[in-house]
Amino acid sequence: MADGQGVGEVRVAPDRLHAFTMSICRADGSSDQEARLVADHLVLANLYGHDSHGVGMMPAYIQNTTTGRCVRNHHAKIVKDNGAVIVIDGGVGYGQVIAKEAMDFGIERAKKHGVCVVGTTNSHHIGRIGHWAEQCARAGMVSTHWVNVHGHKSLVAPFGGAEPRYSTNPYCTAVPRPGKEPIVLDFATSQVAMGKVRVANNKKVQMEPGLLIDAGGEDTTEPGVMYNPPFGAILPFGLHKGGGLAVICDLLAGALTGGKTHSPRTIKDGTDIVNNMLSIIIDPSAMGGTQAFEDEVETFITWVKSARPRPGVAEVLAPGEPERARKIDREKNGVPIDTTTWQQLIDVAAKVRLNDTEIPKIAA
Repeated sequence: MADGQGVGEVRVAPDRLHAFTMSICRADGSSDQEARLVADHLVLANLYGHDSHGVGMMPAYIQNTTTGRCVRNHHAKIVKDNGAVIVIDGGVGYGQVIAKEAMDFGIERAKKHGVCVVGTTNSHHIGRIGHWAEQCARAGMVSTHWVNVHGHKSLVAPFGGAEPRYSTNPYCTAVPRPGKEPIVLDFATSQVAMGKVRVANNKKVQMEPGLLIDAGGEDTTEPGVMYNPPFGAILPFGLHKGGGLAVICDLLAGALTGGKTHSPRTIKDGTDIVNNMLSIIIDPSAMGGTQAFEDEVETFITWVKSARPRPGVAEVLAPGEPERARKIDREKNGVPIDTTTWQQLIDVAAKVRLNDTEIPKIAA
């Protein structure tokens, strides 16, 4: 049971955390390029404040490479090619490699055709979806993404349900802004990502009311209900709206792409983390025109942010701005990692026989 008093934390400089993460991957057998892509992705998630998708995932990743549930040094493969519509098989390779290569393919096709619909299937955990939308935005593309998860037990209850039936099924859209950071909307369709429950469980703290239910379908603040039988469930966000969007994510990412939905046919008792993603990547020049698009984006965002803030609110923020503010703070003050997660990282470093000199010496 989480006692609500919590555990301690360490602060790790981003560059040291990045080097440590790379070293773990390399020691486990990943190429330098793969190790760098994994570290880039995870550490950036931590910098943005999404610790649920940060370096705390490494123990699960290494567990899965050890058992073959994640295949090291594997690459994305186009298995169906219809020009502006492609399907990619990830072969359960590292999602940080598979998703990047899938977006590379999609961006190239969108530049040629004006749009590309990409079905990325059978990838190991692709992490923070905003990372891939930001990749598209850097290329000047608008993109939207629906994701589902299968391979492990159900986590999220459907609206009105007392037991889980699917996973956290994220949705994301990013809109580029030349010379500025993109607008990035990225969220799980559950009230909270499973990784945030993991962080709370590691910290031994209670969660906010309204996020979880226990095995009887009653509200609870205890994160342990997701780890200890009888298992509870995470609730969908926004009642029927989030619950409905979660269903759509599973159908589009899993059924439409051919990557499989979360169902008794794909549920396993182990630690598999298989993602499928439907992405639509659009070149603004192929629609209303780049200049008109950019002008309207800036006009609208300026108008939205000009709203008078409510009492107690410093300013109206656009999607993506809170993450970038956290990044500035954490680059300056270090990435906070609870001591339970930090010990798990030390343990996984020992598991892959990492040289002691490559393990940061951090005082709690």
